[in-house]
Amino acid sequence: MEPAGNLLAVQGRLSAVIDFGTPAVGDPAVDLLPAWLFRPAGARDVFRTALDVDDATWARGRGWPWRVPCRCPTTPTSTTRRGPAALRHLDELVADL
Repeated sequence: MEPAGNLLAVQGRLSAVIDFGTPAVGDPAVDLLPAWLFRPAGARDVFRTALDVDDATWARGRGWPWRVPCRCPTTPTSTTRRGPAALRHLDELVADL
């Protein structure tokens, strides 16, 4: 996965996420975005187990990542970094269904 511009790392480990938008403040499902955007598919079960997330929250969490590639300002076939990254995110999201 490509690094996101709003992730901060210290010595190669995730340290913080800068949240530029808060459309769902208070919904714990938003905190599940890293499961689909920054972790490989095989790590999702481990992530979910570690967080002890119920089925409804997990289902809502699976919906949030869809907004990332859908707001891509370039066309999906663009040679810029965002177009191919958006397609990779969509492929992973579809595969997870």
